[in-house]
Parts: sequence; C-alpha cells; structure tokens
Amino acid sequence: MAGIRISELLVLVVEPSPTQRRIVCRALYNNGVTTALESETGEQALRRLAADSPDLVVSSLYLPDMTGTDLVYRIRESAAHADTPFMLISSETRFRYLEAIRQAGVVGILPKPFSDAELRTALGATVDLLGEDSDLAEDLEERALRVLVVDDSALSRKHIARVLDSLGITQIDHAEDGVQALDLINHHLYDFVVTDYNMPHMNGKELIDHIRHDSGQSSLPIMMVTSEHNQNRLAAVQQSGVSAICDKPFEPAMVRNLVRQMVAG
Repeated sequence: MAGIRISELLVLVVEPSPTQRRIVCRALYNNGVTTALESETGEQALRRLAADSPDLVVSSLYLPDMTGTDLVYRIRESAAHADTPFMLISSETRFRYLEAIRQAGVVGILPKPFSDAELRTALGATVDLLGEDSDLAEDLEERALRVLVVDDSALSRKHIARVLDSLGITQIDHAEDGVQALDLINHHLYDFVVTDYNMPHMNGKELIDHIRHDSGQSSLPIMMVTSEHNQNRLAAVQQSGVSAICDKPFEPAMVRNLVRQMVAG
C-alpha cells in the first residue's frame, strides 16, 4: 500500500467554537495527526483550502455563514480541491440533515462527543482514500475491467468512481437510476455493478431483480453502497442476490476488499 500516513496528514478543522476546536484538535493529535489548521467559518475554510491544500477537512454542521453541507458542496464544486476528503462532526442525527452529506462522499460522520475509535476509523478511511493498493491496482488495470456505477447523486457517483480509479479501474460508466442502468447493461458487458438503493424510477432492489431475472448478465456481481438502514429492505436486497452491501459513508478499504473478492470469485 503506497500513500500517506496519518502523521503526515494536514488537517483543516472548521468549527466556530474555540472550545470545540481545541477538543477536536487535541483528539487529532492524540490519534497521530501532527498538523492541524483552524477556521471559524466556511468562507475562512475555503480560503484556507485554496492556500494550504489540506489533506482532510473536518467540519461542524452548523457554521456562522453556512452549513457543513454547504461547505462540502462548495468543495466538491471546486476545480482544484473537489476530491479533498471531508469529515463531519455533529450532534445532529436527523436523516434529512445528514443525507446530503452522505451523498457528497465523506470519510466519516462522527457524533458529538466522538470516541477515539470512531476518529481512528475516519482517519484510516482518509489514508485509504488518499493511498492506493499498488499490487491490486496493477492487477485490475491489466484486466481492463469495465464497471457500472448507479446512483442518483452525481457527487456520490464521483466519490465511488474515485475509489475504483485508485484500484486501476478506469472504464467506469455512470447511470442516474435503475432504468438507465438496465439500458446500459443491455448494450454493454460489465465486470460488476455498484448501485445505490434509493433512486427514482427504479430502486436498487428492482434493478438487482431485473439483472438477475431479465438480463443477459444474470450472474453479474453487484455491490450496493447505500444509506438505507431499513433492515427489512436490506434483507430483501440480500435475498435478491446482491454480492455485498456497504454503508454510506463507506471505508475505501472495505470497497477494495470486496472488489478483490468479487473479481477473484
């Protein structure tokens, strides 16, 4: 595995409360980070991002001039820093406030207060996202795999595609929903599919059912990456023949391992 170590990460902490900033920075230092920059507002953070190019942005949800959601979308829309890993720390638990953050592609959503274990997991996901498995990437690049990513969120598709690209997978097609995906599957051969659950027109389970029963690629490996937490729905997806299910936000290392398993199988 080549890439950056946690001790080498340059982290930008965006938090209006000086006390909370100190708490977050102290936790980062205790978990191996050696350099943390600080900003009180979203606009300050964006200026810091342009000037210092941090490896990771850690932000509160509620800032004086914008929300953490606004901030991550501004980052994702920037030309130079769109791929910067983003971590949210918030006491907010309501789905409607967190779903847009999940769809933007983040390395972690941590509660307030968070544990060292939760922070270490998110920092590990950051390192995984910035690094690459060179042996696996070389192997997958030689195989010239073709993958279909299905998600109604363009940001989520881009985040998943970035992880796949770090594995040496460069032939990646995109679909906004199951209907578009089926049309592509009917015209192209894929090595595997990565799909969301909640999408308009045709959801992920319906897509899997169509692939398994009505397509010429019925044995196609399918990975679901979703923020869906209804256990009955997820159980139905499992019964439909999904190869793997990952949560949003997902750990890049988990996706790499699942890709390795699917390709090997």
